Amino acid sequence: MKAIGLFRYLPIDDPESLLDLEVEDPRPGGRDLLVEVKAIAVNPVDYKSRAPRPQVETVPKILGWDVAGVVRAAGSEATLFKPGDSVYYAGSRTRPGGNSELHLVDERIVGRKPRNLRFAEAAALPLTTLTAWEALFDRLGISKTGADGGRSVLIIGGAGGVGSIAIQLARRLARLRVIATASRPASSAWARELGADEVIDHTRDLAPQLAALGRADVDYILCCNSTDHHFGAFAPIIAPQGKICAIVGTQKPVDLAPLMQKSVTFAWELMFTRPTFQTADMVAQHQILDETAALLEAGTLKTTAATRLSPINAANLRHAHALLEGGHVVGKIVLEGF
Repeated sequence: MKAIGLFRYLPIDDPESLLDLEVEDPRPGGRDLLVEVKAIAVNPVDYKSRAPRPQVETVPKILGWDVAGVVRAAGSEATLFKPGDSVYYAGSRTRPGGNSELHLVDERIVGRKPRNLRFAEAAALPLTTLTAWEALFDRLGISKTGADGGRSVLIIGGAGGVGSIAIQLARRLARLRVIATASRPASSAWARELGADEVIDHTRDLAPQLAALGRADVDYILCCNSTDHHFGAFAPIIAPQGKICAIVGTQKPVDLAPLMQKSVTFAWELMFTRPTFQTADMVAQHQILDETAALLEAGTLKTTAATRLSPINAANLRHAHALLEGGHVVGKIVLEGF
């Protein structure tokens, strides 16, 4: 089968950073699904996994953690899907990624593709939806049925992949007052289009901008941008007994002491935790994606696909990585068709 992978970890402008390859077709076992990949999306985890380093692979490393496609075969223990089903999912970092014509994935982290979306539109959603959903409803403990309606959330990096779906979930399901951050007119307009009540600039001090909106603090903070850069701004703007969740790892230790006086909760979110550790509630990701599919079909949520490339090959994938590394992408970049 065709695949895009790497042997050496190189800068993205090197033509060997991602290569067109022919590799052996995988075979499903256990609860695996064998999926014919129709579309993929690119996330920061892709270029971070490909970042230059001396290591050399003896077998190709295949990246990619957003897939939409059709089930072609299923393992003997699979019960949730059957051949012919259209699906979407993010996969696991402990297995080869989805940048290939055929891909194996555990059915417990797979959802049915929304019927009203094309494969490319669906591929934009799994990783970021799982991240935003788990961050808001699992880590921050916000009610997804509106019981916390009227409370405020600050979403730092509102125009990115996770921010784009988090704005919709926070506004349309949780009924929160959503303040998003963006740094350019295009990204600010995108955040407002998705439902943000207010937009402020994360390249400037946050506290005075919130004060200008008549807000001394916010009940929740979801940080989808550099945690290292923004962490020092959290203590002054989080409400007493407020909650903070970050999805971007740090390069240095964070000092939690300033959060103690307000009894603030701080949590990390990584959507790969459930599949990596095979947690007892791993099937929750299947359930989240199915629930999201229903919300998309009802028009409550919409796809965050913004840039589309075709076909799926090394040249287009290198271009997608370069765009994402540039740091100014709005929404998601998707690739369709081998």
